[in-house]
Amino acid sequence: MNIQKLFLVMIAMFLFIITGCVNGIENEGQKIKYEDFKEITNNELVQEVKKILGNVDWETAKVNMARPADYRFIFQFKNPEIEAKAVLYELWVSPNKINVELVIDAENKYFQLNEEDSAVLFEILTGEKLSKINVEQS
Repeated sequence: MNIQKLFLVMIAMFLFIITGCVNGIENEGQKIKYEDFKEITNNELVQEVKKILGNVDWETAKVNMARPADYRFIFQFKNPEIEAKAVLYELWVSPNKINVELVIDAENKYFQLNEEDSAVLFEILTGEKLSKINVEQS
């Protein structure tokens, strides 16, 4: 009698395990993308990005984009008189691959760069030409 109970318990455990494994199969199409952090230390490039971002006339707006940002980067402003401030920028490439749109979500700021600044900023950040990239559109 004890052997039969043990056998039934083992079958029940086996069925629970099989059921758990089968439920995980429906997530096979999902994926996680990641990229190592890159750091730009070339002072000329950093100053060029600083100049582009410094000339932006930000719109105050809470934006809701159709897809996640194509790129994210942090620009850390250092000022000896105040504590360093790191700002997270989210960058979207326009469908025509001519402009980039920038968002500072924490500050509800949005701006679309002109064609020239978009190309320069994108190439500094990624090392690729803006017109040559392949952006997945959702």
